[in-house]
Order: sequence, then C-alpha cells, then structure tokens
Amino acid sequence: MNKVRTAKVATVDELKAKVEGTSTAVVTVYRGMTVAQISTLRRQLRTLDADYKVFKNTLVRRAIEGTPVAPMEEFLVGPTAIAFVNGDISAVAKALRDFARATPTLVVKGGVLDGKALNLNDLTALADLPSRDVLLARFAGLLASPLSTMAGLLQAIPQNFAYGLSALIEAKGGTVTPAEPKDEVAAETPAGVEEAGSPASDDDATEVVDVADETAEAPSEPETPEASNDAETPAE
Repeated sequence: MNKVRTAKVATVDELKAKVEGTSTAVVTVYRGMTVAQISTLRRQLRTLDADYKVFKNTLVRRAIEGTPVAPMEEFLVGPTAIAFVNGDISAVAKALRDFARATPTLVVKGGVLDGKALNLNDLTALADLPSRDVLLARFAGLLASPLSTMAGLLQAIPQNFAYGLSALIEAKGGTVTPAEPKDEVAAETPAGVEEAGSPASDDDATEVVDVADETAEAPSEPETPEASNDAETPAE
C-alpha cells in the first residue's frame, strides 16, 4: 500500500516538474499500441525535444490543476499518453500525425499551447506548417533581402558618380577646364565704354591728329573792310 502511494506521489512530482518546464503538450490515446510501437514513437519525439510517456488521468489532473496546461484536462479520457513539448510544437504535431497514419491505433486528441487548448483541427493546422528551422530561415531571408538591396544601392552611388564624371570629361574634350578666379575688387566694365583715365588707343590718337590738320589747312574767309569815318566827302 505504501509502495503504491509512494509511486503515485513520485508520478505527480514528475508531472509537476514537466509542467513547470513547458506550457505545451499533446494528448494521445494509445489503446491497442504495443510496447515496441510506444518505444519507437518515444524515440522519434525525443529527437524533437519532446518527452512522451503514459500517465494515469487521475494523477495528471492532480498535477496540472492551476497550471498553464490545465486546459488539456478535457482530453484526459481513455488510456492517455502525453507528449510534453520543449521544442517546436508544429514538428511534434507532424510527427504524431504521420505516426498515426502508419499506426491507426494511435489517436491524437488535442493539446495545450501557452494556456490555450488545442483541438484536433488546431494540431492538424500546426502539422501542416513548415518546421521552426525552415520558418526562421525564411524570416532571415526576408530580413537580409532589404539589407542586400540597400548595400547594392550604396555601392552604386560612387560608381554612378564616377561614370558621370567620366562622361563630363569626355564632353569637355578630354579635360575639364577650371573656372578662372574673378577679381573681386575691379568692377566689370560694359562693352564699348572705356574706364575713366584709361589711355586712348592708337586709332583714337590718329583720328585726333587728322582733325587738327584739317582745321589748320582750312582757308580763312576774307575780311570785309569796314567803312572809315575818315573817308572824304565828295565835293559839293
């Protein structure tokens, strides 16, 4: 009697430890399965970081009361074996589904995930999802894609600038002539207007000489004699 009680207490303590370690579990009915089949399934699930074991429903109810996995109590009917999942729930659901197809005596009833009960349809949907590693790889690819695109754009900026500069040099005949610095002090002089005090050109000097010569050579007009008051008066 004491041995039985001690075994039950040990089982409850084991269940409590598993519940404290994970909030995800899948409940199955193993009626009709052989010991060899259960052992094979246990090994497969162990590679997915899930612990699969047969428990009595009364002890499971006692151990899960008030814990995050308490919603799975509704599935504790019939000979029960529970897979406590520490890894990817979708991978475990897929492994159980595939094993049940090959071994019809295994019946997947439901489970719990983070305090929420999962029915058979929920587990089937999880089984159809890609594995956690595949999802992480796809997510990493999505994150890396914009970064690689940005890196390509940043690399193209100096390249495009170099191509544009080369085209500008070719358009200028092979060289780019720098602009001459302007004299900030001297003001610009309008075309055709000479600055005050600037020396006249040779053409301007010649024109002045020609005008002076023409003035000197021009004959003067004869002077008209004025009537003299001393002119003799004709005799009367």
